[in-house]
Amino acid sequence: MNSKGGGTVLSRRNYRLASDTDVPKVTGIVNEKLLSDYLHHVFPACSKHGPASAAYRKPLSFQDLGAHLERLLSVDEPPDDSQVEGRLGPSTVVLDHTSGFEGLLFVDDDLLGVIGHSNFSSIRATTCVFKGKWEYEVLISSQGLMQIGWCTLNCRFNQEEGVGDTPDSYAYDGNRVRKWNVTTTNYGKSWAAGDIVSCLIDLDEGTITFCLNGQSLGTAFSNIKTGPGVAYFPAISLSFKESVAFNFGSRPLRYPSLACYLPLQDPPTTDLTKANRLLGYMKTVLCTGIDPQEEKLTEKDSASWQLQGEPTVLVTLAHIFNHFAPLMCKVYLVEDVLMNFLLSILEGGGSVDEHPLIQQLLDLFWLLMEDFEASECLKQLMMSLLRAYRFSPIIPDLGFQIHYLRLTTAILRHEKSRKYLLSNFTFDVLRSVVFFYIKTPLRVKEAGLEELIPTTWWPTRLDKEKEQRHESAEERLRRRAYERGCQRLKKRIEVVEELQVQILKLMLNNKDKATGEASRYIFLNKFRKFLQENASNRGNPTVLCPPEYMVCFLHRLITAVRSYWDEGKPKIPGSINSEEAYVPPQMFYNGKVDYFDLQRLGGLLSHIKKTLKDDLATKANIIIDPAEIQAASMDDLDEDEESGAGQRPSGAAAVGGALARPSWLSSPTLGRANRFLSTAAVSLMTPRRPLAPPEKVKVRALPVEQRTEEDIEGSHGNDGLLLGRPPEEPDQPITEKSLLEILDGIVMMYNLSVHQQLGKMVVVSDDVHEYAVALKDTEEKIARCPRRRSDILEELEKSQRVFSEKLNHLSRRLAWINATIYSKEKMLDVYWLLRVCIRTIEHADAAGSLFAFTPEFYLNVGMNSYSALKNYFSPAHSMEELPGYEDTLTQLAAILAKQFADPRIVGTDIKDSLMQALASYVCYPQSLRAVERIPEEQRVAMMRNLLAPYEQRPWAQTNWILVRLWRGCGFGYRYTRLPHLLKTKPEDANLPSLQKPCPSLLLQKHMAELLTQDKDMAASFLNSVLNQLNWAFSEFIGMIQEIQQAAERPERNFVDTRQLKVCATCFDLSVSLLRVLEMTVTLVPEIFLDWTRPSAELLLRRLAQLLNQVLNRVTAERNLFDRVVNLRLPGLESVDHYPILVAVTGILVRVLVDSDRQGIARAAAVLLSDPCFQLHSIQHLLGEGVASGGGANHKHFSLHAYADYISAEEEQKVEQMLAFLTEESKQAAATTAPTSEDDLCPICYAHSISAVFKPCSHKSCKACINQHLMNNKDCFFCKATITGVEDYSKPTGS
Repeated sequence: MNSKGGGTVLSRRNYRLASDTDVPKVTGIVNEKLLSDYLHHVFPACSKHGPASAAYRKPLSFQDLGAHLERLLSVDEPPDDSQVEGRLGPSTVVLDHTSGFEGLLFVDDDLLGVIGHSNFSSIRATTCVFKGKWEYEVLISSQGLMQIGWCTLNCRFNQEEGVGDTPDSYAYDGNRVRKWNVTTTNYGKSWAAGDIVSCLIDLDEGTITFCLNGQSLGTAFSNIKTGPGVAYFPAISLSFKESVAFNFGSRPLRYPSLACYLPLQDPPTTDLTKANRLLGYMKTVLCTGIDPQEEKLTEKDSASWQLQGEPTVLVTLAHIFNHFAPLMCKVYLVEDVLMNFLLSILEGGGSVDEHPLIQQLLDLFWLLMEDFEASECLKQLMMSLLRAYRFSPIIPDLGFQIHYLRLTTAILRHEKSRKYLLSNFTFDVLRSVVFFYIKTPLRVKEAGLEELIPTTWWPTRLDKEKEQRHESAEERLRRRAYERGCQRLKKRIEVVEELQVQILKLMLNNKDKATGEASRYIFLNKFRKFLQENASNRGNPTVLCPPEYMVCFLHRLITAVRSYWDEGKPKIPGSINSEEAYVPPQMFYNGKVDYFDLQRLGGLLSHIKKTLKDDLATKANIIIDPAEIQAASMDDLDEDEESGAGQRPSGAAAVGGALARPSWLSSPTLGRANRFLSTAAVSLMTPRRPLAPPEKVKVRALPVEQRTEEDIEGSHGNDGLLLGRPPEEPDQPITEKSLLEILDGIVMMYNLSVHQQLGKMVVVSDDVHEYAVALKDTEEKIARCPRRRSDILEELEKSQRVFSEKLNHLSRRLAWINATIYSKEKMLDVYWLLRVCIRTIEHADAAGSLFAFTPEFYLNVGMNSYSALKNYFSPAHSMEELPGYEDTLTQLAAILAKQFADPRIVGTDIKDSLMQALASYVCYPQSLRAVERIPEEQRVAMMRNLLAPYEQRPWAQTNWILVRLWRGCGFGYRYTRLPHLLKTKPEDANLPSLQKPCPSLLLQKHMAELLTQDKDMAASFLNSVLNQLNWAFSEFIGMIQEIQQAAERPERNFVDTRQLKVCATCFDLSVSLLRVLEMTVTLVPEIFLDWTRPSAELLLRRLAQLLNQVLNRVTAERNLFDRVVNLRLPGLESVDHYPILVAVTGILVRVLVDSDRQGIARAAAVLLSDPCFQLHSIQHLLGEGVASGGGANHKHFSLHAYADYISAEEEQKVEQMLAFLTEESKQAAATTAPTSEDDLCPICYAHSISAVFKPCSHKSCKACINQHLMNNKDCFFCKATITGVEDYSKPTGS
């Protein structure tokens, strides 16, 4: 093996030859005496009487050094020990994957890591103990339900009972903080991911003890069963997706017991002695210099040692490494000897650059070790570092984490080591993500946060400005002290984050091309594979990166990418800075970047290629191979596994099956593969379908892992990742193309799990608020409590102490979360990502039909990142503080306004998401104003899309948007919460539905213009609204009938909650549809009242019919609606008289009071002619005309009771309307002549026959036939096609 190091090329084989061949009297290196002195100094011979003096020791040369070193290493070598007493089983202790398990489990290839894959799986070790004191450690990777401890061979477990649930098994459960041995009692502390549990058993005394992170939890069990035939195995039971890793002694115990407990597996004592001795010799070489002129040895600082090719030193080191290299392939020795030695080099502090010795040592390793030895050594070293980092306890200065990250940085600064680790499966992106995570401490006291943040504080109001305005001087002092403590914590966390960014920047180095492909391109291919596994294996816990790791990784990656982006800008003329970053649209369709099976806006990729192949050829000059645009059939998806395996590229073999990846999540041991254990069926999981080959373009297309720098960055005449620029895309460089692909991956990461995690961590802030409200309420009760009631006072003070302790704990924990997840810097990262998505969508949208190739996740991230900024980072940070905030809101508004009805977007889910985002957007004043700021043409187009008929599309959200634009303008429609719900606590005050009314007069104006100008659209829109109102209210009435019947049954006094929810939804829909009708009749009354418009009379008759139905159902005395409302069932809180009656009243007032004389007359005539009209329903609105039989306690509805919600002017209009209708109904009754039944419409029996159909001559009233012809052209009676309708008048004398 030839390697480059310090300018000298030598090999171990050459060294061995040099030491074995004849060596002259004068070596040619240094003279014989000086060499002998040097070798004796490095390898001192030890005897019982101490080191031999220089006068009596034998001369030593390289010829004798091998034998001399063998003698030194064999000194004090202990004899081979037989089986240690008290233990039975193999000397190498692992999990018993052949017979010692129950349920379904994933077990790592090293047989030490395990993930539960069924309800409650159990597994034990291969070795048991029956006498003496023994211990093992368990590294907790997830904090869920697990029972860890000891069991005997006789214990039988199942899916319900595990370790601790049988007589001869004992367990500790840190999730529920209990101990188990058939029965259970409280014990110990709660554990968290990243903790280490030590399990100790003393079979001489009959006790079992557990420790958490080295601290004893006390004796858990005493007088356990011992004696002949009784031996205990380490064992665990764990629920689905929970994961741990065992350390029986194959690695140094993290917290070895000081009470003579032995690890189950013996440490390699002999090898440990040898390794330490050889390391001592190496240290001596590093700090010893040879002065040939003075012929003496000199002392020097080992920190400044360099591998300069001095033959004497190199040959000496070669002899050391001849013995040292094989030892460094063993994990125990690497962790105990090598890692501690390298860490000691960095202990002096200072930057990593100030410690070049580690670089020199790595040069030496690659020079003097065989390739496989250096590779294995590096692998074990990085795995040990990763474990140490992941399972280090949190201390105030984060010293442990900083220590391990500094050594990781130092190792990755070595070019050859970095490239090996990046290229090799042993250290890919999946595992390196662990180094970018900062775990959140669950136990504040142990993390030292009490010292770091001695004063706690918590907000009592959600509004930050109000909080500071109303706080007392004492509260202000507390808040400022708390903020200073938070700032101290943040500075310490920033040190760790800076080290993590340094590691990432080393991985993203693209200048280290001297020894092959640059690190960045190796990283890029690994990163893409990492994204693929997380996108394609949503249900497989063994390959998914936990969301909490993803969040930290995303922020560090953004920092590193932006740093490289801005550093490279001056070198690329015309390029943009990272503030204007975006992903160009050609990356989505040129096949250079693999998006796996992720959905595109236009649907399936194969379908888009087929339909847009001509556009690709003309716009982007990309030709698709005909074989690639064949539609995938179901047979293709279910293709034979063997043929699939044969087609899989060799480079992707590690990704092909679910088990080819290790469970890095579960196993801090990070083994190379998994065994899937199942007692139900012992079989491996079916591998996924192999990836399709990349799309063919005008350049060669390669699998991800085979791409080179030229394929990514391009070269002369080759655009690399940016092949196929559409004409709409500016012809200017953006940045290095590799950074664009990483940016694309960052957006994908946010979509995969980061947004979900950001929402999850808000729970701590919510808890703080809830406890603060509870504490304030308790303090107010204490102040009101009479002093004579000492019993109540004592209970209240006890509650006060509990709430205060909980708040002290949570406020310190919140400080940590705010520093690591919700800091201002993290908010700026998410904001930058939002702007990247907005610019990307804008550029893709400009590409016309090729917009269909854009992955859906760009729109999702745009919407979700805005939601996160608005809801998750407040109240600590406000969106208003962000640079360019209003412009960004307007850009996002323009995207939502256009894309929610974009025909190029076909996915149902993404269309629903866009509609919901727009509905939420118009609920808040700032974002609604942003919608009003977009160009008028886009606003009008948005309103036109909102006014499309409701049939054949999801209309509920559309209706909700129109209602929000109206809320604040309607009759009695200025409320935030319904009157009868004011005394109840809202679930979440931030919900869009609970925002104050903020109507948009500008968008109302656009709506009025559209409905006025386009008569056909107005008729079809209103007809669809009336249809949906008829359906929604009918469904609601049907459901409350069922609910009433169920509530009155004696044998069953409960109602299905789902049914209640659907019922409430139908009611809310009915109210919102009525409000849209009110909005329409207010803005454009002529749609109903100008009968020169073709559908006006019909629409008015339908409107009157529906309003009468609603009024009759809701206002009838002691009716069904009344009874269900009075039940006050949970889930039906929104169902009440006020919202629906006020909406109906608003419509009636508009047509009967606020219209012109002709309109009022027409409206009154239609309303009174409807057979369902009842005057007492109108009187009911003001509490008039109500029978007195309701009982003394029955409260009748009256608008007069809502003076805070309905203005005096509105009340006056209702009174005016009632007086008018009373008078009109009297006149109508006096003038109405009796009508023969033969003259009534045979369809509705409400109006006289007034129309005759052509050609069949059947008859009905105009209202019925006009309504029928809107949806159907066939005659009611004979099904003949109607060609025309003529007026009909009864012949004289008939």
